Amino acid sequence: MVVLTGYSKSTIQRLFKGYLKEPPMLSVYPSERVNLIIDGTYFTNDLCLILYRDNTVKFTQLYRFSSGERYEELKEDLENLLALGVQIESITCDGHRALLRAVKKVCPDVTLQRCVIHVQRMCRIWLSSKPKSIPGQELRRIISTLHLIRTQQQLSFWLLDLANWDARHHEFVHEKTVNPTTGKYWYKHKLLKRSFSVIMSALPNLFHYLENPKIPKSTNGLESFFGHLKNNLNVHRGLSNANRKSFLKWYLYFKNQQGKRFSKPWDKKNEA
Repeated sequence: MVVLTGYSKSTIQRLFKGYLKEPPMLSVYPSERVNLIIDGTYFTNDLCLILYRDNTVKFTQLYRFSSGERYEELKEDLENLLALGVQIESITCDGHRALLRAVKKVCPDVTLQRCVIHVQRMCRIWLSSKPKSIPGQELRRIISTLHLIRTQQQLSFWLLDLANWDARHHEFVHEKTVNPTTGKYWYKHKLLKRSFSVIMSALPNLFHYLENPKIPKSTNGLESFFGHLKNNLNVHRGLSNANRKSFLKWYLYFKNQQGKRFSKPWDKKNEA
């Protein structure tokens, strides 16, 4: 469906360029018990957009353009959010080491939720779709049900299944090949061992969402947001890097305005 604006093509282009020259600034939405999702996405090799999104009110509290997810920048962003009155209850993330360090440094008492889908996805990649070994096949079966855990009872059964798997295959997983000359060794089943190690390291922060349903168990909501954003940006493929950033700033601004309109009445008192 074509909608006629009444403006000529040159006028629309002039207006568009004017908007890109003066991108808006986001205003923080000070509120209590914020459940953040933090994630980044790349548009080019040197353009990464990192978002700090309030999952409850669907509001981007902060963003950063960078060339990657760096500890010092993530630490600074978290410090700024706290200084601006955002009271963080939880942070859901994919487990990037720089972000984990920043959270531990700036807000160690905040509940950290590892993205369940990210852990599951990485293990599936390392185990492959059809593991050759019996331990690999069994671990893949266990991993495939990770996202289905919705109650403490289901979690208890899942943990028991994982513990029994470890008891049966511990020696197999830790088998080593030793170089008789140098004495150096490597694990025979390194991808299987890596998968199990990832699960065990994430385990302490993998199921907080069962205790607090407001905590998102994955970053999928933000990944969907990124997908929609990129689809809109792809319409304007010829933009320079500077104009691309301006476009993204306007997109985030309008999405936040939309979120404010649809927020619940009890959210309004927290608007800046």
